[in-house]
Amino acid sequence: MSRKVLLSANEAVAWAACKAGCRVASAYPGTPSTEILENVAKFKDTITCEWAVNEKVAMEVAVGASIAGARSLTAMKHVGLNVAMDPLMTYTYVGTNGGMVIVTADDPGMHSSQNEQDNRNLVKFARAPLFEPADSQEAFDMVQAAFEVSERYHAPAFVRLTTRTSHTSTVVDVGDDFGPGQVERKPYVKDISWTIPVPMFARGQRLKAQKRTAELRAFAEETPFNRIEPGDTRLGIVTSGVSYQYVKEVFPEFSVLKLGFSNPLPAELVKRFAASVERLLVVEELDPFLEEQIRALGIAVTDHETELNMLEMNPTRLMALRKELLGDCEPPEVRRADAGLPTRPPVLCAGCGHRGVFYTLAKLGATVTGDIGCYTLGAFPPLNAMDTTICMGASIGNAFGMEKAGLGGRLCAVLGDSTFFHSGMTGILNVLYNGGKITTVVLDNRITGMTGHQDNPGSGKTLTGDPAPVTDIAEVARGMGFKRVEKVSAYDLPELERVLKEALDADEPAVVIAGGPCRIAAKLTRAGTYAVNADACKACGACFKLGCPAIVRGEAVAGGKRFKSMIDPDQCAGCGLCPQVCKFSAITKIR
Repeated sequence: MSRKVLLSANEAVAWAACKAGCRVASAYPGTPSTEILENVAKFKDTITCEWAVNEKVAMEVAVGASIAGARSLTAMKHVGLNVAMDPLMTYTYVGTNGGMVIVTADDPGMHSSQNEQDNRNLVKFARAPLFEPADSQEAFDMVQAAFEVSERYHAPAFVRLTTRTSHTSTVVDVGDDFGPGQVERKPYVKDISWTIPVPMFARGQRLKAQKRTAELRAFAEETPFNRIEPGDTRLGIVTSGVSYQYVKEVFPEFSVLKLGFSNPLPAELVKRFAASVERLLVVEELDPFLEEQIRALGIAVTDHETELNMLEMNPTRLMALRKELLGDCEPPEVRRADAGLPTRPPVLCAGCGHRGVFYTLAKLGATVTGDIGCYTLGAFPPLNAMDTTICMGASIGNAFGMEKAGLGGRLCAVLGDSTFFHSGMTGILNVLYNGGKITTVVLDNRITGMTGHQDNPGSGKTLTGDPAPVTDIAEVARGMGFKRVEKVSAYDLPELERVLKEALDADEPAVVIAGGPCRIAAKLTRAGTYAVNADACKACGACFKLGCPAIVRGEAVAGGKRFKSMIDPDQCAGCGLCPQVCKFSAITKIR
């Protein structure tokens, strides 16, 4: 009897990698892809897996394993692929030995991202094969097929997930023989005409890549992952990925061409389908990736006014499209689950060490360039202590660029410890080398916080929980040649102010490491409780400026325009910041 398991698509990818005989997996955590490697780690007896310091390194590790003849996998969120494009674009010329699968997890609607780029465009740019699963079963099946395609056509193969498929669980038939695949490592034979793409070799590889694309297009025409589902021929719908699920829900009676293998486009199949229906409609999430290629074939595609090429697809949007095209249904009135509830702005956790740093930087009037992480929340009221956030590691280059442009005042770049290892080290080296004077503050909480507390080179553990050397950020900076390097507790406000002020006003570049463990990861959320003495509280509002969710309004004074503070004992994490900002000693520790 077949074994059936409830899995998210992220989990299904890990199970498929195990069954397909994957031997090496490397990734950098990023929502919505993080759980892939966390689940691969459950098969650590057969798959060597790791958190890499960034996506480029993860890609390079997978490439190395593939060259050596082993099946390998790397996974990343959509913007992570930007970081990894350099090795990818060359390896698509070089070509695989052992099968290599790249999972890109796009984030339509920007649930946890700074943009919603459609990575199908990058896959086409790289001339790589692309699978688009619509559910967890297809993710399980397609990852296994991707390994086979990668080896058969000597190309790294992509599997594109989106937030909805990554995090939605469906039943997966993993087969009655599920277990680690017994795939022999292919032999590695030294051949520099294959693995060293200098121009005289790369030119020939370019021709091979072109030929391979033609072969993959022929595969696309015959693979069962691309199929026509006959129906009412008044309308035919071409779709892929999770959009297929919405199409089947909203347009159940019409003919559908489902493209599970979408790059290269199966042109002849599309033409045949288009000829069988009266009108052709393309439904896809984000960019008109398929639609533009279909139009380029000279096929008429139905125009419409309903916006489908931005934000996350959902049935309501398609029902509006159906109403526009067919006039036979009214879009349902959708009431948000949180309708009528008070809004809660994004906020740093109670007790978070980042809070003291941003409070101090705001007090010092610094221009602060930020980065991707929990600490991006330092931009919002009442801290208001961040000016920019662009991408991983950009804070340092942004601050240095501001200095080069002649912006005066105190300039500070802020990033986390995991981001420092990801792409901050090159940034501070560039500042030092080119005579910059900015201050870089590393918020060192010894964990990759935003994506769910994954380990990094500063945490002392690997993905699989094995002990690892702890990389000291201060030693890294000193080793580069920085003279002003200081460590300070993120919870000691007077010392934090002294160190930051001296660094920001110094006539030399500085690196400040503000240390304080993530309260959640370190299980310190109940480390203590503070309380406000209402008689001593003057309702000055100083403690509210910390933006701590545990500090709430108490009784009103002065006609209701000012409020005494109270501390919610269920939220207080005992960090000790609030008594340091109270000038009237109204806040004391009670537990």
